[in-house]
Amino acid sequence: MKLHELKPAEGSRRERKRLGRGTASGQGKTAGKGHKGQNARSGGGVRLGFEGGQTPLFRRLPKRGFTNINRKEYAIVNLDVLNRFEDGTEVTPELLIETGIVKNERAGIKILAKGKVEKKLSVKAHKFSSTAKEAIEAVGGTAEVI
Repeated sequence: MKLHELKPAEGSRRERKRLGRGTASGQGKTAGKGHKGQNARSGGGVRLGFEGGQTPLFRRLPKRGFTNINRKEYAIVNLDVLNRFEDGTEVTPELLIETGIVKNERAGIKILAKGKVEKKLSVKAHKFSSTAKEAIEAVGGTAEVI
């Protein structure tokens, strides 16, 4: 096969509609916009969410709650995931990112108590749930807040 022999797959490309190029083109005169009216004019049409003067849906629905701009999102790691490390390993945020357990550190890493930890680990994280901290220490490991 040579460069000049390349052709797109059958049906993958379509000729563009040439609007307003005479009646013979099939899209002449009004160019598919019908007769007069707001949508036939240049720059015509209505803004996003406009419902012809009727109160729009986003204004009819009740507003609830608020968004806290100071909210901190933590990357969550469960205890059962920590079992993949060897006994006596120091588990740090850098190690968690390196091994692919955590993709993005966000505001910090929080260890939660889902599952059981069976290995003696030294875990360093930004936050621990109280039960997670107890579980790590019960096995003989340490939980250190950074």
